[in-house]
Amino acid sequence: MKISGRHYRTIWRSEDGTVQVIDQSRLPFSFEIQPLDSVEAVAHAIRTMVVRGAPLIGATAAYGIALAMHREPSTPHLDAAIALLRATRPTAIDLAWALGRMRSALTVVEAPHRARMAWSLAAQISDDYVEQCRQIGAHGLELIEALATRRPTVNILTHCNAGWLCSVDWGTALSPIYMAHDAGLPVHVWVDETRPRNQGASLTAYELAAHGIPHTVIADNLGGHLMQRRRVDMVLVGSDRVTAAGDVCNKVGTYLKALAAHDTGIPFYAAMPMSTIDWSLQDGDEVPIEERSPGEVTHVTGLAPNGAIATVRVVPEGSPVLNLGFDVTPARLVTGLITERGIYAANRTALQELYDDRRSVNA
Repeated sequence: MKISGRHYRTIWRSEDGTVQVIDQSRLPFSFEIQPLDSVEAVAHAIRTMVVRGAPLIGATAAYGIALAMHREPSTPHLDAAIALLRATRPTAIDLAWALGRMRSALTVVEAPHRARMAWSLAAQISDDYVEQCRQIGAHGLELIEALATRRPTVNILTHCNAGWLCSVDWGTALSPIYMAHDAGLPVHVWVDETRPRNQGASLTAYELAAHGIPHTVIADNLGGHLMQRRRVDMVLVGSDRVTAAGDVCNKVGTYLKALAAHDTGIPFYAAMPMSTIDWSLQDGDEVPIEERSPGEVTHVTGLAPNGAIATVRVVPEGSPVLNLGFDVTPARLVTGLITERGIYAANRTALQELYDDRRSVNA
């Protein structure tokens, strides 16, 4: 996608050998590029959400292994790097998938050749994500085209950020929206603010504005009301992990949107590449749910009147906080899954037919 007329991916290797990423913790107020020069720096970037989003976490972890192999290509160092990165974010399965792919490729290569192989494979994983997200967009575009034949404007509600910033390019849930807009279809996006980290208000709104797509930021709790009033035509979200039965784990609050969509008869779709399906899990209750810092709830960050980025407390001192980062939407509430291979029902039979080459992705 483009920022100020210049095309950017969210991650790339620079000429000096460092890995460059867009610092998403500074958006939307400051567009900054952060260099990562070690596997420890990559782990910190993932843990602190300098980079975030399931596909981008996977790509970043792959580059983290490349940096580790560049420093020391021994098997013990490889295993330590994998363990370090795998512990950063427990919910997004693309992290484990990318680490598993890197480990499988590197353990059969002699140590002197591992760094070159790791850099090449990390770049390939990134390129694959770009193409997969482009294909997700092409398949999802068909849904928007069908709605556009019956409505003057297609109103799509999304939650969290599942656009260019969550992947290497294009994104998952926003990819069909970008393609629809570029094709001249009249689309408008209801952007859930997505508390407590406000990825919708800060990141989704930022990239939609940069691309010129009409959108409106709404409080998270407004979505159900808009669906009741028939002001939403489709709910379209991303995913951090999908079970073998089609249950969708996504940013906390997604389940409530799915319930409202089901009650009002509005289609609810989740978009993700095949790497996001965890074939080792048969039920949504098995998904590990990340518990994050209470500070994300007790404090908010914004732009102060003097132009500085400031963080202020909004919860009384001493009040306990529970901050779970994700919830699981049961497959029965999901109209369909948009993948790079097409749109499929969210059930075990459909997914087994779709992915005959399914296997464990654990590293």
